[in-house]
Formats: sequence, C-alpha cells, structure tokens
Amino acid sequence: MNERLYLAYYRLNQIPQENCVPEPFGSYFREVARFLLSVSKDAENHSLYRDILPENYGNSYANPDYAVKMLGDGMGQILSAVYAELRGIIPCVFEEDTEGICVLLELFIEIYGDFSGGDIPETGAVRDIFRSYCEDYLPDYAARRIREQVSDGHSFARDIIMNADYSGTDYLYRFGEYITEDVLETARYIESLPQEEIDRMAGTFTEGFRNGFIQMRKDMSYKKTVQIVYELGFERMIKAAVLNFRKMGLAATFLRAPAHLVTKGGNRKNGYTGAIPNMQFDYDHREDLGLFLDDEYVTKRLRALQMGYEAVKEEANAHAGPAVLETFGEEPFTPSICRSCITLTDAQTAKMTRMKTEGIRITNRYIPEKDRSFTIISYPVPAIGRDFPAIFNETVKINTMDNDAYRTLQQSLIDALDLGHAARIRGAGGNPTDLVVHFHPLEDPAKQTAFENCVADVNIPLGEVFTSPELEGTNGVLFVSRVFLNGYEFRDLKLTFRDGWITEYSCGNFEDPEEGKKYIEKNILFGHPALPMGEFAIGTNTRAYVCGKKYGIENLLPILIAEKTGPHFAVGDTCYSFDEDNPVYNPDGKEIIARDNSVSLLRKTDPGRAYFGCHTDITIPYEELGSITVLRRDGNNIPLIENGRFVLPGTEKLNEPLDQWAEEMNTH
Repeated sequence: MNERLYLAYYRLNQIPQENCVPEPFGSYFREVARFLLSVSKDAENHSLYRDILPENYGNSYANPDYAVKMLGDGMGQILSAVYAELRGIIPCVFEEDTEGICVLLELFIEIYGDFSGGDIPETGAVRDIFRSYCEDYLPDYAARRIREQVSDGHSFARDIIMNADYSGTDYLYRFGEYITEDVLETARYIESLPQEEIDRMAGTFTEGFRNGFIQMRKDMSYKKTVQIVYELGFERMIKAAVLNFRKMGLAATFLRAPAHLVTKGGNRKNGYTGAIPNMQFDYDHREDLGLFLDDEYVTKRLRALQMGYEAVKEEANAHAGPAVLETFGEEPFTPSICRSCITLTDAQTAKMTRMKTEGIRITNRYIPEKDRSFTIISYPVPAIGRDFPAIFNETVKINTMDNDAYRTLQQSLIDALDLGHAARIRGAGGNPTDLVVHFHPLEDPAKQTAFENCVADVNIPLGEVFTSPELEGTNGVLFVSRVFLNGYEFRDLKLTFRDGWITEYSCGNFEDPEEGKKYIEKNILFGHPALPMGEFAIGTNTRAYVCGKKYGIENLLPILIAEKTGPHFAVGDTCYSFDEDNPVYNPDGKEIIARDNSVSLLRKTDPGRAYFGCHTDITIPYEELGSITVLRRDGNNIPLIENGRFVLPGTEKLNEPLDQWAEEMNTH
C-alpha cells in the first residue's frame, strides 16, 4: 500500500505542469490536483475548504452549476460529483489512513488518464470509472464505519478528547474538520465553566441514556459500547461523559460524519463533525448516488452492510446505542436552486427508500431495537448572538428540569386524552390550522393508554405527551408560519391530511409555487408521493417556549426543544418504527398500545410498504395555537388548551412561565 501511495503522489505531482488534456478539462484536472496535493496536517485549516466556502462556491468545480457551465452538461455533473468525493481525502490525511488516501488518488488519476489520450471520453465511460470505485470500496467503507461504531478499538477522536490541553484550542485542528471562530468560541466558553457545571451537564447526558434502558425495561448489563455523536467545541464535557459511561461499563466510540458518497445518508451529522463549510455544497450533492443508483447497486450496498455487521456481530450485539449532543444557533439555511445538481428519478427514490428500509432491518438484526436505547440533548453555540452566555445557562436549566413534577402534570393530560376518541387542534391569529387527529381505542383503560409520558430520559429536555395516531379519521389542515425542518427553513408551510395522509402541500419560500412544492417533496416527503402522520404530541415545556420568545430565538431552536413548545405532528414513520412488537409502559404501569398504524402493520404482510425511513416533526408554537380539545363520543368534550394557555385542571402550573413572561413584558 505504501508503494501504491508513493506512485500515486509521484504521478499526481506531475499533473499541474501537464497540458495533455484538452481544455476546458485540463483546467479542472490541474485545479483538483493542486487541491489534493495541498492537503496535509500542516495546512492552514481554512485553506482546505476555501473553494467551497460560500464566497468562492460560485466559481468552484464543486458547484454543479459552475462545473456544467465550464465542462458541459453531463460531464460537468459527473466531474463535480467526483470532486466532492475527492474532498474526503481531508479526514484520511489527518487519520493517516494510507489506504483511504491511496484509493482516492487512484480514482482521480484513472479518470485523468481517460482524458489524456487525445479524445474526450464518453460521459458513460467516466461514470463507469466512478461507479466501479464506489462499488469496489463500498464493502471496505461500510465495514470500517460499522467497526468504528460498535468496537472499542478505533480511538482517533477519543484520544484527542481524553488527552487534550483544554487551556487552549489548538487541539481542535487535530480532528481534520472545518474549524470556525464559532467552534473556537464554543470551546473557550466550555473551558470557562466550573468543573461542577461540566459534571452536571455530562451527568444529565449520560443519565438520560441510562434512564432510557430503565424506563423501557431493557437490560444494559451486557452492553459494552456507546457511540457519542457531537459537534466540535464541547470536548471538555464529552470527556466527562466518557468517564461517566466508563463507570457504567460502557466504552465510548466516536464515528466521524461520513465523508464518502457510499456511506452518506440523509443526516450529514451522523457522527462527530466540525463546522459545515457550506450547507449549499452539501445540499447540491445530496443525491449524487443518482449517477448510478439501480437495483444492482442497492443489492451490493445491502450485502456490504450485512457483511460489515457479520464481521463484528458479537460487538454489535453488545452495542448500547447512540448518545447525541446537538447544537443550535447557527444561521438558518434556505438553499438556492441548483439547476444542474444530480437528482433522483421517481424510480431511484423508490430504490433509495428500499435501501434505507432494508438497511435498518439489517442493523436491527445485529443491534436489535428491543435491546438498545439512545439519548439526545441540545446546547446553543455562540453564533446565536450576544446573549449566548445567558441562553446557554437557560438551556442548561431547561435540560435539568424536575422530571417528577412534570411527570405528574403530563399524566393529567394523558388521563384526559385517554377519555376521548380524537383531538381537534385549531390555530389562532390568522393560522388556518384545523385538524382532527384520531386515537387508538383502549380495550382496557385501567391497564392501557394511547399516550407516552415523555420526561428527560432519552429525549432531553422533558415536556411532551405523544401518540401514534390512527390514520383513518385524521383529517384537516396543518399550518405553521415559520419552521426549521431537517436543517432547512420553511415559511407558510401548509399540509392537508385525508385519513392521515398528506394529500396537498405548499410553502411560501419561493415566488413560484411549484418550486415550493419541489422543496417540500425533497425535504419533507423525501421523494415519496405522500406520507402518513406518524405522531401527534402536545409539548408542555413552557419554560423553553418563553426562552425562545425572550431572546428572540424561536426560529433557531432545534426540533428537540421546539417540539416541546407546542403541539407537533410528525410525518413519516411512527415513534415506534421497527420496535412495535415490544411492549412499552408509562411510569404509572400502563402499557402504551398506540405503537402501530395501518401502514406499519403492513410489516406483517407487505414489509416493503410498511416504512418510509423518515420522521419529521412539525410544531405549532403556542402563539399560533387557538385550542386543543379532546373529542368524546358522548359530546362532553374536554378543553386542554385555549388561546395558548393550559386550561385542564391539574395543568395550571404549566402557565406560570407564560404568566411571568407576560408580566416581564408589561413591566418593560
């Protein structure tokens, strides 16, 4: 391998001085070669990302529109996708991954050689080279990610975290990720906190993970690893979390966010990551698999996944799940329209869904859903503005609110909801929401419930009761004036449901309504012709809501917190997807029976139609909420919320943060 690497670099060094490839392609190869040669541990961090940063992206071959303009339709898209793949050399260099570096250089040199014969090759020939590379190394890439997730052996990131000198920030540059001033400021702020505060934050994080096993009555005694997912800057807290997990008998594993096309999924942050240099770049290349996604590729991808798990099946069975630290406060992103980017056809979208669904099934065979858990927590970053310290401190308090008190308050809501067959949700202040959501009937109300009482265990902060509704009879309109979903902003989002399925949709992001529909199709429907409602929930964390209003950050709150600040509705799979057959209980001992709907039940007869591989929460904030009413067969309906305030007896305490905020506003 070292010999191959030497030969690859030797050949690469010659390319910037050569003129054997006709223009305009010669310029592409010389520029990409210079980039590949520039990547080293000693390189200035921003120089590694310079040409994809927003200010330079318009003239970068990583931009499909620019590549097509310079290189022509067809070849431009392919060579732009190849360049996006080659940028994965950065983490390879920092991890001293000789094979990873070598195969990328050889890919580039092989394509260059195809152009060096005097004639421009056919686009199909170049695409085939790229496809062969992807398929040849797919088993290696998949196996490595699985191994790093479930096995204790890979320690690149963990070694940095556990041995860093936190009196400075130089250690951040050793990860091989994009480091911005915001990441540096985050690290400095975390370093400024007293150790007891760090320990409290880490304790909330790790105890939430442990409590997930306790709450769901799962056995953690034989588990050996937990994967920590986070964004750079929080290393001091993560170190404390690693030590806490060790006391539980769990070794922390760290998996970098995927850098290769064949391992990327819908979630760019599926692993630890630094700052994202350019969201538009990620958005433009999100469907590059469309170059060659067909049944043969799907089969190879699934086979590679299974082989990867089979190689570490004992470690996989002992893997406890992910512990995720998310951040919020970054500038909201609304993508520009890229006319030249690769997009999946309808047929390819169906294949992608099948690949994801089958992939989840394979994962569940080796890391059974019924035997694992997770936890998620969020903290702000300095990009949120000058009130960052105050917002951070308030977030810590929100993340550590009293579970016992909220469990009792939320039980009052559940007791009322279980008396009804449906709920009606109506908007206020011009919000046209008018939606009836049907519940699963209870055969034995003394032992059963339709709603889960969610406090701060796996899903931090506390503050919601939720159910998987019955689709049949769930009808109406859902509207929200502004919401951020899957990292993208939506304005005046409107969804119409008929028997639980989205039948019409629109948003106000673009002048052309058709562009708005395409935006929804790509980033909410994910290419499906329709999606069902997989969850209905009532958020109860009025303190989090007031925090958003007080600091003017409602639009920046992550869904993890935003979903607790009003009723929310998830489209896609249910809350219990792939785990429907495992009993789940509330703290009062009642079994939560609303784990299925008429779609997920298809897993027993037609598994390919039972799941969608997505679950997107959409929240109506309290100020846009007119009422939530429990509908009863006898007509004695029960109001829960009116004019954005809780009116059900036993829930009045939830109004206290709202009253305090109103009083503060009147005082000022």
